[in-house]
Amino acid sequence: MIRFESVGKRYPGGNEALRGLDLHVRRGELVFITGASGAGKSTLLRLIPLLERPSRGSVLIDGVNLAGLRRGRIPFLRRRIGMIFQDHRLLHDRTVFDNVALPLVIGGRSHADIGRRVRAALDKVGLLRRERAYPITLSGGEQQRVGIARAVVTRPPILLADEPTGNLDPALSREIMQLFEQFNQVGVTTVIASHDLPLIEALGHRRIHLEAGRAA
Repeated sequence: MIRFESVGKRYPGGNEALRGLDLHVRRGELVFITGASGAGKSTLLRLIPLLERPSRGSVLIDGVNLAGLRRGRIPFLRRRIGMIFQDHRLLHDRTVFDNVALPLVIGGRSHADIGRRVRAALDKVGLLRRERAYPITLSGGEQQRVGIARAVVTRPPILLADEPTGNLDPALSREIMQLFEQFNQVGVTTVIASHDLPLIEALGHRRIHLEAGRAA
């Protein structure tokens, strides 16, 4: 479903984040991307929704080479991809409900459909009773759950997470990873960049390790 073919990414100034990377993530698979800081994990994830473009090589989703995707089609690509960040990126002047609803509002969904989908997503992450709360009143783990609910509310076939447990304690980290496993069990292709090796090894899914921009 997600394929990288000889992908390289060089940033202005000469920093080469990825070097001839080849990888294949199958439909419905859950894969962890590991590696030291600067190994290219975040860059790899950002290439999938075209938040970045490769300097060379090809990134393909469902056999479609993203290099040929017209600018006007990029929003449609991104609607198929849920993205979770370590820093949550929540709007602190909006309620939990409104934060999760944002992708549906942008997508032009009806008011009734938005209500159903947002409450279903919040129920899935255990925050249905906090829909009227503001992010500032939530714990770090709860804020991360809001970010996950927002990422899955559009029911995307692909879910990407960049260090989703980086600021959480071990117990909360396991709970968050179990949420990703639940989404994966219903067929969502899931790619998670993480440095939490003990937890990754305990979960037992495939791991792709990056060293200096290459798969080791």
